[in-house]
Amino acid sequence: MELGLTGRVALVTGSHRGTGSGIARTLAAEGAEVLVHGFEHGQADWLSAELGAPTRSVWGDICTDAGAAAVAEQGGPVDILINNYGVPVGSSWAEDDPEVWIEAYNRNVLSAVRMTRLLSPAMRTQGWGRIVLVSTVGATRPGERIPGYYAAKGALPAVTVSLARELAGSGVTVNCVSPGAIATPELVEMWTRQAEREGRSTEWSEVERHVATEQMPTLSGHIATVEEVGALVAFVCGHRAGSINAAHLRIDGGATGVVT
Repeated sequence: MELGLTGRVALVTGSHRGTGSGIARTLAAEGAEVLVHGFEHGQADWLSAELGAPTRSVWGDICTDAGAAAVAEQGGPVDILINNYGVPVGSSWAEDDPEVWIEAYNRNVLSAVRMTRLLSPAMRTQGWGRIVLVSTVGATRPGERIPGYYAAKGALPAVTVSLARELAGSGVTVNCVSPGAIATPELVEMWTRQAEREGRSTEWSEVERHVATEQMPTLSGHIATVEEVGALVAFVCGHRAGSINAAHLRIDGGATGVVT
């Protein structure tokens, strides 16, 4: 399916690893000029080298105003902003003081706010743009652990609707994509080592079946790949998705089990 992304410039924050790198690969495969982002100089160069021109790497600590401004300056105006970056912060209600909660919000919400404030005005001016915020199914079904992280991720769907209303009629859409468990290389390795310790098969098909039925049950019996997450994000960014706006889209194999 032609998504109309050829020649569009897309920045994917935190794309030096994990899900972000999968999203960047998919957008590049669809013809976008992708800006891959790392926090340190050269951190995302491996991916830009893998994907080749016109992919470029940019760097900066988007958890600070100066770092976010540096990323925006290196990348220049973009058509598509994927606010992918986010990390679990904290441990428990008893152990996490307010500073931990502030850190969780800074990394998982304000990093996206900074980049959006810097890059969305040019989208509005040109009359076209796509902004995607990557959250988690924990935004809908938070756990008791890392409460600040889940609270921060839970704020992103609300940010999505508010921003979509702010940009109404501008040609810029804003959506939130919330993955469940994702088969990133890091998690595949972790689950495989766990299977080995427990004396189970280390074949990925068997490991995946165990995770998807026993540890993190999904209705599909499948753990999403980074490519599947990337495909959903790419579709939302394409010209065929112009009427998908202010939406919260879960990609979790039905694990969340809720109506809205």
